[in-house]
Order: sequence, then C-alpha cells, then structure tokens
Amino acid sequence: MLGRRALPAGRLARLGATPDFHHGLLAQQQPPVPKPFPQPGATQPVKPAAPPAKPSQPPTAQPAPPPGATPPAAPPADGAPTEAALGVPIYPGAQFLRAYDAGRGQRFYLFGTTASFVDLVSYYRGRLKQRGEVVFETPATHEFLVGRFREETMAFPPGVTIKDFQSEVSQGYPNPKVGAQPARFPTVIQIVAVTER
Repeated sequence: MLGRRALPAGRLARLGATPDFHHGLLAQQQPPVPKPFPQPGATQPVKPAAPPAKPSQPPTAQPAPPPGATPPAAPPADGAPTEAALGVPIYPGAQFLRAYDAGRGQRFYLFGTTASFVDLVSYYRGRLKQRGEVVFETPATHEFLVGRFREETMAFPPGVTIKDFQSEVSQGYPNPKVGAQPARFPTVIQIVAVTER
C-alpha cells in the first residue's frame, strides 16, 4: 500500500478521488459502536431555559444558479442517491456504501460491487459514450469525467471513478454494513454528481 504522501493532494483532488478512496484506508477502520444515550447511571445535565422567541426575519435571497445549471437533488432519507440525482447510471446490482462531503456543496458517493473491474469499465464506456482514462495501473483505477467542471463553484470534477480493490495484499473493500453480504467488494465505484453538462 502506498504511503499517504505517495501522491500529492493536488493530484488526488484533480482526479476527484479522496485520499482515503485512493489508499484504501477506510478498509482498516470499523464504524464506532453506538452507545445508548443517556447511559445508565449517568446524571442528566440541567438544560438552560429556552431564550425568548425572536421575531421572524424574512429569508435571505440565494444567488441564482448559472444559466443551464441543474440544482443538485437532495438524496433520499436513507442516503442512497438515485441515478437522476447523480446524473450518471449506477451499475446494476451495485450496493450503496456511503456518501462523503467533498466540499463546496458536492458529495462523493461510494458503491460496492462484485463485478470485475474490466466489466465495470466496459459498462461505463458503453453507457457514458466515452473511453475514460486509466489513472493508475496498480491498483487499477479508471476515471470518466462527465459534465462541466466550474472551478469557482466546485471542489471536484463531476464523474465516475472505478477502482479495483482486489490484489495480492487486499481481498477487497470491506463492506461497512457489519454482517452484510458480500463481506468484501472486489471493485468500488466513486461518483461525484453531475449538475450540468
């Protein structure tokens, strides 16, 4: 596994990949065990009295989006985005893993799949009507830039990044849902939503 400084952060940012996505560090972390609140035997803090209600103020006006821009759709309550919200197809059978804040109002969406890296690249080449670009040979990482990147309003270019997580040193990306099947995903799809083309 490469060290955290193996690639400059700017290169990762330009590629639209988080350092955790590239280095597979999330594979080593387990979600924290939830603790009941309040815990038995703990004393409850005294809540201060609520301040008096303020008179309502008119909402502040939001700046208009650029012409032709589609506002990003809010993800469903369970957190799994739809193809319409992402602006790109989701590989059939891919399982939504989690979403991360990418900054500037953007989010990364991770999907795990048991399909091979080659099958995923072929699928997205056909569906997105482009060849994409091989970003890394080892571990195999392929990127499809889709949509328009506006540097002044976006942190990352919209698109699809596919990474092969199976190798001599890795059995795959661990399923963050404890006890769920499969236990590990050979391939992971990272999507940054497309808001305009």
